Amino acid sequence: MGEGSAQGGHWRDMSLTQVGKLRQEMTTMNKAIVSEVHKKIRAAFDVFDHEFNKTVDVREIGTIIRSLGCFPNEGELHDVIAEIEEEEPTGYIRFEKFLPTMTKVLMERKFRPIPEDLMLQAFEVLDKQKKGHLELEELTKYMTQEGEPFTQEEMEEMLSAAMDPDKNLIFYKDFVSMMTVDDPR
Repeated sequence: MGEGSAQGGHWRDMSLTQVGKLRQEMTTMNKAIVSEVHKKIRAAFDVFDHEFNKTVDVREIGTIIRSLGCFPNEGELHDVIAEIEEEEPTGYIRFEKFLPTMTKVLMERKFRPIPEDLMLQAFEVLDKQKKGHLELEELTKYMTQEGEPFTQEEMEEMLSAAMDPDKNLIFYKDFVSMMTVDDPR
């Protein structure tokens, strides 16, 4: 921006009092945003805090993180768990350890979902005959034997949502639109 620009001139013309007020407003806005993020994290965490003791089973962390609109791969999920787990792993994660890490993840917009068009392209690559669907055996083979393989539990969870119960096929266009969420940011 040149010296005569409105924005450049605007900042130079501000008094120290105005700059201080602007900083204060920005700090207030930041606190409000962080407060909202904390509420979302607490609500997601509380769903899995069955004992109401501010702890959840470590195996639920991936589900909690995904419910907050973040989609880490298995390696990234293990890194997050390692960061929040106690020095001596107990199998449980405490809320006070989870909150700062998850706040940072959400504020930095990490682990964002894959866009719908890219996910659809990935399924289309698997559908070599361009049928518009995949068969159970076909998808299971790809998901458990290629790349970063799904566990049996992950496969069952995905198939329960993906498979058309009447035809025993995965109509991936429907599944992709069901899986993707618009990123409001």
